[in-house]
Amino acid sequence: MRGMSTVSARASDAWHGKGRVRDALATEGERTYAMFSHLTLIAAHFGVPIAPALIMWLIKRHDTPFVEDHCREALNFQISLLVYAVVLVPLGLVTCGVGWVLYLPLYALGVVGMVLAAVAAHRGEYFRYPMCLRWVRECRRADSVRA
Repeated sequence: MRGMSTVSARASDAWHGKGRVRDALATEGERTYAMFSHLTLIAAHFGVPIAPALIMWLIKRHDTPFVEDHCREALNFQISLLVYAVVLVPLGLVTCGVGWVLYLPLYALGVVGMVLAAVAAHRGEYFRYPMCLRWVRECRRADSVRA
């Protein structure tokens, strides 16, 4: 799994489930917070995309690698979905509405991905969304960087 350099120290050596790494040190509170970071995609239905995931990531990004990874992944996925949706607008206009049919698989990708990620977070597993552009990179603490 790419991009798991800092989290691999906390992850157990054993692979769990569907090839996902489980964080043996993640507490119940961390797993719940990570789960809710994925479920913030529901807020997009109320016209507030990205903001809840961004706020959750900004609050907890320096606390634990498990929570930071899940919040960052949820934020990246929501940004990716928004970019894909914006790209579909001109595509729909150029194709006289035929391109707008692609909103259905995009919506399904968002819902299914959100549920799978929330379940993985609740189990203490790391998760990577499919078709996710990595806009927000791993956050490094100033005290952990060596000179």
